[in-house]
Amino acid sequence: MKEFVEYIVKNLVDHPDQVRINEIGGTHTLIIELAVEKSDIGKIIGKKGKTINAIRTLLMSVASRNGIRVNLEIIEEEA
Repeated sequence: MKEFVEYIVKNLVDHPDQVRINEIGGTHTLIIELAVEKSDIGKIIGKKGKTINAIRTLLMSVASRNGIRVNLEIIEEEA
């Protein structure tokens, strides 16, 4: 799942080297934390959240095939 998110996000942003992804796994739930360059956050979210919702939909589809739940969170880091 981490590689899947990484592939999608790195193709959307201007600074792919700044993409950081952290997986926190539970028994039936997986939380994916995504941190990108501050100027790239808008590209990940998209207009009215359409881009991030599309990424979350794809993740839920892949996760349901594997019998787990997944949650994607965008982490905003302070400078």
